Amino acid sequence: MQEKQQDSAVRQFDAIVVGAGFGGVYAVYKFRQMGMSVRVLEAGDGVGGTWYHNRYPGARCDIESLDYSFSFSNELQQEWNWSERYASQPEILAYINHVVDRFDLAKDIQLNTRVTGATFNEESNRWLITTEQGETFSAKYAVMATGVLSVHQVPNMKGLETFEKQWFHTGDWPKEGVDVSGKRVGVIGTGSSATQLIPIVAQDAQHLYVFQRTPNYTMPAQNHPMKPDVEKEWKATYPERRKFARQSGFGHNQVSNHQSGKEVSNEERRAELERRWDLGGLYMMRAFKDILTDPEVNHEAAEFVRNKIRSIVKDPETAEALCPPGELYIGTKRLCSGTQYYETFNRDNVSLVNVRKNAIDRITPKGVLLQDGTEYELDMIIFATGFDAMTGAMNRINPVGRNGRRLKDEWAAGPRTYLGMTVNGFPNMFIIAGPGSPSVFSNMVTSIEQHVEWVTDCAKYMEAHNIATIEASVEAQDTWTEHVTEAANRTLYAYSKDTWFYGSNTPGKPVVFMPYVGGVGNYYQRILKVAQDGYEGYTLSPATQSSNKVA
Repeated sequence: MQEKQQDSAVRQFDAIVVGAGFGGVYAVYKFRQMGMSVRVLEAGDGVGGTWYHNRYPGARCDIESLDYSFSFSNELQQEWNWSERYASQPEILAYINHVVDRFDLAKDIQLNTRVTGATFNEESNRWLITTEQGETFSAKYAVMATGVLSVHQVPNMKGLETFEKQWFHTGDWPKEGVDVSGKRVGVIGTGSSATQLIPIVAQDAQHLYVFQRTPNYTMPAQNHPMKPDVEKEWKATYPERRKFARQSGFGHNQVSNHQSGKEVSNEERRAELERRWDLGGLYMMRAFKDILTDPEVNHEAAEFVRNKIRSIVKDPETAEALCPPGELYIGTKRLCSGTQYYETFNRDNVSLVNVRKNAIDRITPKGVLLQDGTEYELDMIIFATGFDAMTGAMNRINPVGRNGRRLKDEWAAGPRTYLGMTVNGFPNMFIIAGPGSPSVFSNMVTSIEQHVEWVTDCAKYMEAHNIATIEASVEAQDTWTEHVTEAANRTLYAYSKDTWFYGSNTPGKPVVFMPYVGGVGNYYQRILKVAQDGYEGYTLSPATQSSNKVA
């Protein structure tokens, strides 16, 4: 990998890519394939993005390994062998590093380089990218592959600075790992990270206290070692499977039932829900075509899961506390996927602490104090409290566009984009899997590939036609943003706003639905048509003598 440079000269590239996760790695491959100069700037000391930082015990993908992988090289997908149905964090990280090595991408990736600013120069029509180390880069194209779940957040809990022992966040786990053996451990949060972490920590901790505010729906992952016949069949049919994924609702090969939950009998409905439970993971949300639009169908699926919890958890009071409330529609908070999660609460060394009934008052030097005066003495606190999702990383960089416009100001009332990739006033800046795109409602690798290919094809078009800048129009951006909101309002997401999909987990953040729920396939056809129609909704400005300046 490239070492950061110490000189103060402005370094020139055709494209600068911020972030070396799946998006950044594919972007450097595509730009280099086009013969363009590119540099990826990555804050961490390794590639992998989400899969580099989220090293907590049990971290695992909830999309099947054979789907959650690059499709751009048939040789790559044929030669790589996954060991499990759902890959663990170490294996995914090994995969990304293999891709970097196999395609010799490391020479264009600069690690330990945190981007602190990005400013559009209107005279040269180029972006100036600055880093924490004082370096400056100049590029025609700025590609922000900064990730949608990359800014972890620790709640502003009173007294945390007084805690005498160790505390960690799942999104920034130490490389060397954490030893919980024989310790009294408190986990705060019960979202996706927590449901994977809790069963592992429980095996070694002296006692584990799970502090739960809102119970979530957790499906059994039904993970298992990769079956050779399944892998062989996938590899024989990858072209068809990849095509299907790109045109599907969620960007993967999970089988969807196109029947309404009300079209079938009670027995058939129950059998389908049972089948989905046995399939595991996110399959439950494909049980019926109207599971996310019809309250009655959704309620039956939710009650099915609640009854599963009651049948697994032996203590009735604990079981009920783990059951999500009736007003929380299943799937409208990020559905969790875990192994032996509910069974873990049958262990003698695990206690569920309901902090919705009795909230955390503060952290003390010894542990956690609840409002009623109960104190839990702990040797370690683990925060599984999520991320400043979708917009956090972009707001931290806070790019400056035309006329000094700052992105944070433009997004003060919520993110506004055209197609989830571009922002009016910020020419030649592209966001990979940004707000207003399927992003977290999809197989992220599929969505990342769609975006990177669209962006690099756009750059190729601009170079071929001597175009200096491409910029979304206000009208196109307004229309798209309204469409994103309308799509969400046609679903049950409109009734569950206490989620990170709306940004409500981040204090002070506007409560606005950020992902696009109109479907990966529909979205893909839309962005392709925009390009085919000469980049409809964009203003393309021809290059002039001044715009050919490199500084």
